[in-house]
Amino acid sequence: MPGSNLNSPLTATSIKQAANASSLTRLNNRTLFISAIAVFLGILTGFIAKILTSLIGLVTNFFFYGTFSIAFSSPRNNHLGLFVIAIPIIGALIVGLMARYGSKGIRGHGIPEAMEQVLVNQSKIAPRLTFLKPLSAAFSIGTGGPFGAEGPIIATGGALGSLIGQLLKINADERKILLAAGAAGGMAATFGSPVSAILLAIELLLFEFKPRSFIPVMIASLCASATRISFEGIHPVFQMNVLAAATNTALVSYFVLGMLIGVVAVGVTKSVYFIEDQFDKLPIHWMWWPAIGGLVVGIIGYFVPATLGVGYDNIQNIISGNIGGTVLVVLFVAKFLSWSVSLGSGTSGGTLAPLFTIGGGIGAAFALVAAALFPHLGIDPRMAALVGMAALFTGASRAILTSIVFAFETTLQPTAILPLLACCSSSYLVSIMLMKETIMTEKIARRGIRVPSEYTADVLDQTQLKNFATREVVSIEAATRLSDVQDWLLKNPPRHHTFPVLENEQVIGVITKKELEDFGTEDDLTIKEIVTKPLVVLLETNSIRDAANLMAEVEVYSIPIVADLDSLSLVGIISRHDILKARKEKNNESNDSGRSLSISVPLANSIKARFRKSRGV
Repeated sequence: MPGSNLNSPLTATSIKQAANASSLTRLNNRTLFISAIAVFLGILTGFIAKILTSLIGLVTNFFFYGTFSIAFSSPRNNHLGLFVIAIPIIGALIVGLMARYGSKGIRGHGIPEAMEQVLVNQSKIAPRLTFLKPLSAAFSIGTGGPFGAEGPIIATGGALGSLIGQLLKINADERKILLAAGAAGGMAATFGSPVSAILLAIELLLFEFKPRSFIPVMIASLCASATRISFEGIHPVFQMNVLAAATNTALVSYFVLGMLIGVVAVGVTKSVYFIEDQFDKLPIHWMWWPAIGGLVVGIIGYFVPATLGVGYDNIQNIISGNIGGTVLVVLFVAKFLSWSVSLGSGTSGGTLAPLFTIGGGIGAAFALVAAALFPHLGIDPRMAALVGMAALFTGASRAILTSIVFAFETTLQPTAILPLLACCSSSYLVSIMLMKETIMTEKIARRGIRVPSEYTADVLDQTQLKNFATREVVSIEAATRLSDVQDWLLKNPPRHHTFPVLENEQVIGVITKKELEDFGTEDDLTIKEIVTKPLVVLLETNSIRDAANLMAEVEVYSIPIVADLDSLSLVGIISRHDILKARKEKNNESNDSGRSLSISVPLANSIKARFRKSRGV
């Protein structure tokens, strides 16, 4: 093999791997390995969901009814009178103690914390959260906290996936996949909604859509759903009578409803973080804040008992049309007040079920008013409640695909698809226009962490090297004396600074201008004798992204391009400058380039002005 006598560890096989920087064989093997783990993870999260709901049932039955039972029950039917106010306070005190002396990570609803670990901590979640999060949630929700069980189960599944990834010592990307798979398994095991669980993982945790990522997530979600079926059966979690298909006028009404709910979603998100900011100003340790939130939960629960606990029965009653009028309005308003104050206090809880309750209530109320004023619109309060709950989660989280599919999966109402699309899309649009962050990202955005919001294909991965490679390459014959090359460099400054070294018209290595200049002038040395770097080449059919990845991996600034891996005949060279040129050209082709420049140029000028002022210029 050309160059085999050099001090290079590369063989013909490894050269081919370098030239094919996106090797699929290795990817598939790792995907199979992670998928096998996902099977175990999905089954385990299914059992965790069952255990947590049983724990919540145990705590609820003990505190509200004085019995020992793991049956999942609602606190709304208690007969404690004024003493009911003390129950949420007791639970909140327990959570505060666990947060202070166990882990601060149990505070909040779990998904933002998981997102933060994915983005800045290589998806490493502290192992103790695997146990503390569900335990704290059991006390928080079991003592009347107005949260759904799904948030803590999702967070626990993610923590378990991260823990397995840390024990196996796999890389950060694979650990992220396991974290997302565990979270998806948690949601699928709670609601029996595997597809929306997959979409939730993609939209809020993976930040990518690649087979190596979503296949393990799909498998975990499938296994968790199958485990749930063995416990709960195959029926949808929210059962409804078949809904009639919406008319065109009704679809327009649902679109308008979505706009209204989009505004509400913005208000809900800002309210939660406003309340959280007010708690931050309190002159007492944050350990005691949940108790204050618990006091509010208890007082509201005394007057509106239906606000206590997970409230899945509330969602069922709202979308079934069993609640209406003043009772409906009081329920979702009281639920919002109880949930927002409690969540803002930093206790352990979730967001999905409360948002579904509030959104469903608003949707049903809107339909009742619209039907009274404009009966010809043909709005069904049950349909409006269903799309309303999905639209509020869409506007607050911007997980639009998750919201739409979730509403369908949990009710199995095919006629709801078009109303869901209308309502959720308008809610999403309003949310984007009025709010920069979401209920999931605001907390971590305040810490300076930027969360991806758009998932697009990398254009550089679709751009081949042959379109941007430098063709006029200065190469050096292997037999040339070092001193001759040094003399030539002094007289002829080259256009590039990395030179392919050829022997019999084959590339055997590269050498840089700096290496040539730093070497001593020894007449008896040839270029071939001083080339020691491993040979790395690319083909014209490789992408710009392949080149950038390979440059980062082998720490070079330019890579020769050869016609094929057998002849190793030189056809060009790709450098950092060429990659930047390709990036610039693709930016210019984008419709967004003008807008981004209009923002970045004034900012750059401002930075320059500040720099000049600081230097006294």
